[in-house]
Amino acid sequence: MRNGTSETNITALQKASSTVQERLTFANGAAAGVPVAVGYLPIAVTFGLLAKSSGVPDYITIMMSFFIFAGASQFVGVNLLALGAAHWEIVFTTFIINLRHFLMTASLTRRVEEGTAKKWLALLSFGVTDETFTVASLRRERELSPAFLLGLNLIAFSAWNAGTWAGIFLGSGLPEAIQTSMGIALYAMFIGLLVPSMKKSRPVLVISLLAVGIHSFLQWFPLFEGLSAGWGIIITTILAAAAGAVIFPGGGKA
Repeated sequence: MRNGTSETNITALQKASSTVQERLTFANGAAAGVPVAVGYLPIAVTFGLLAKSSGVPDYITIMMSFFIFAGASQFVGVNLLALGAAHWEIVFTTFIINLRHFLMTASLTRRVEEGTAKKWLALLSFGVTDETFTVASLRRERELSPAFLLGLNLIAFSAWNAGTWAGIFLGSGLPEAIQTSMGIALYAMFIGLLVPSMKKSRPVLVISLLAVGIHSFLQWFPLFEGLSAGWGIIITTILAAAAGAVIFPGGGKA
């Protein structure tokens, strides 16, 4: 009996020791975030160029990247600023776009080391993006240290802001005719992101077409003639998302 008990204890200790993981460091996070940072640079440069060509003041463009740090929302924000939308419309629209961050940060919180202070969690949640969330979620470690997440988020944040500065600088040297024509690049970028997803996913295709139909209706129907651009985007986003949730309650099949 003693030998059997000893062997059981040894096996249990071996299993326990095999689950012990080396604590991830800030350097590990920064290294994991390098591919994200490399991908952010050209997009951030494009954002800086578009903001400059749209007439957005440089200090606002810089503060958007520093305090908002959300690519899609920033591009939409620049577009709404160029259209003359009210400030509250811009805030509300970006809030709707960024609602998914509540889900991403809630999911990551379950992986963060126990006992992490709330001030750390608040700081880490600010730096979570679609890409950094994906990198962190795919880690094999059961727990992620705050230092690892800080390194991951910080290198992505730094790349985005550096790219924004570079875009503003490059935009200042472009001829006025090219700066003016850069406005269409925003729509080209969104089309380039949307079309591949529409080809791969039926739900994305249906919801995108619904959004186009709703927005066209709001633009062309005489009853909504005085509706602002900001309200049009807000209403279209809410209605298309609600319709998608009803039509594809389980997320649909790609």
